[in-house]
Amino acid sequence: MPSYETLRMLVREEITQRGEEGADITGFLERWEAATDSEALWRLYHELRALPLREDFPYHEPSDLPGIRQARDEGVRRFKMVICEEDLLDRLHGAWLGRVAGCMLGKPVEGWSRERVRQYLEGADAYPLTDYLPPETRTPPEGVPQPYTWCTKGHIRFGERDDDTDYTILGLYLFEKHGSAFSTRDVGDAWLHLLPAYQTYTAERQAYINLVNELPLEEVPLHLNPYREWIGARIRADFWGYVAPGCPERAGEFAYRDASLSHVKNGIYSEMFVAAMIAAAFATQDVVEIIRAGAAEIPARSREAEMIRDCLAWRRECASWEEAFERLTNRYYGKYHPVHTVNNDAIVLNALLWGWPDFEKVVTIAVMQGMDTDCNGATAGSIWGAAFGAKALPAKWVEPLHDTLHSAVFGFAVNRIGELARRSLTQAVKVLTGSG
Repeated sequence: MPSYETLRMLVREEITQRGEEGADITGFLERWEAATDSEALWRLYHELRALPLREDFPYHEPSDLPGIRQARDEGVRRFKMVICEEDLLDRLHGAWLGRVAGCMLGKPVEGWSRERVRQYLEGADAYPLTDYLPPETRTPPEGVPQPYTWCTKGHIRFGERDDDTDYTILGLYLFEKHGSAFSTRDVGDAWLHLLPAYQTYTAERQAYINLVNELPLEEVPLHLNPYREWIGARIRADFWGYVAPGCPERAGEFAYRDASLSHVKNGIYSEMFVAAMIAAAFATQDVVEIIRAGAAEIPARSREAEMIRDCLAWRRECASWEEAFERLTNRYYGKYHPVHTVNNDAIVLNALLWGWPDFEKVVTIAVMQGMDTDCNGATAGSIWGAAFGAKALPAKWVEPLHDTLHSAVFGFAVNRIGELARRSLTQAVKVLTGSG
């Protein structure tokens, strides 16, 4: 059972979440403020869980795979492509390297606003960003910690441990153990056996607790989990795209099995969208085609899909990524928590649409917009790497990593990135040939 303080925080977040999902939460905040004991908070929580959606809520957001597929638009489910294993390995290697480099770029300023990121960079004569973050600045923003020095320019020796890459490694483990038939239960078992509880956060932490307490699987993403549409599922998307090159529908299905352990609705769609984009990037270098292939795997009348349409429109209508970002912040999802998935996915799309096909521009625009910077840099870099490959990556982004990635996943403490790519190739070939 959570403490009174923890329960109070979770119920407060649940009020926000239910409102964003379309429930009428009138009066609940006042009742939360008046609650003085755990019993009152539990009553409030159960009432929140039981609230129906408003009749005027304009979105259709199922959380079951058949419902999701029925609600999506037409799209390319599998691209026609011919690629040799050598080229596929280079693309996989590029995706892994792009993910690690983008994560390291954003890690020092994780959670910062765009304004704070810019203030820091301008004080280091490094705005706009063209390299890893400088370790010092004349104008440090107030109220934020000094960036992790070991993740800044001149101090990087390898890819630091991060949850954004832990889950990519965990995907490899799941495929090597279970193949393409892995289940949501298998994902949960892998978490319990291989992930330290305190290296999980927000939705994953709450789902982990629910798994430990042996809740029914359908309750794991829901019970005391107000973070179920936050970014946690999206950071787990990449490996499902790696093993389904050219097959966005298959990648989306793998992502669904993973995401539904801890997320619902747009939390699930985000992981499916990104996995499908990565799968498409192995088949086309047209960034709009990549985005549309991803969007075709999620419900067309969801908030996530609406955001995607917005970003594509802003690329046509705006003069710069900065103007597009201002449009983002003025939309309802721009007011969501900085770790929500819809607003951060918009940041990634802005980076892709305004930076493509330049790797440096893609990952730096992803980070300069702020919010969940390590997640956004990692996702943007991974998509680019899948499209263009390791050989196309600029040396200044790759060499500091020394082909090494650290992880908190049990049995994967220190990894060669090239070896992770080779092992990913083995699994991708099995999927493509129907043998795994």
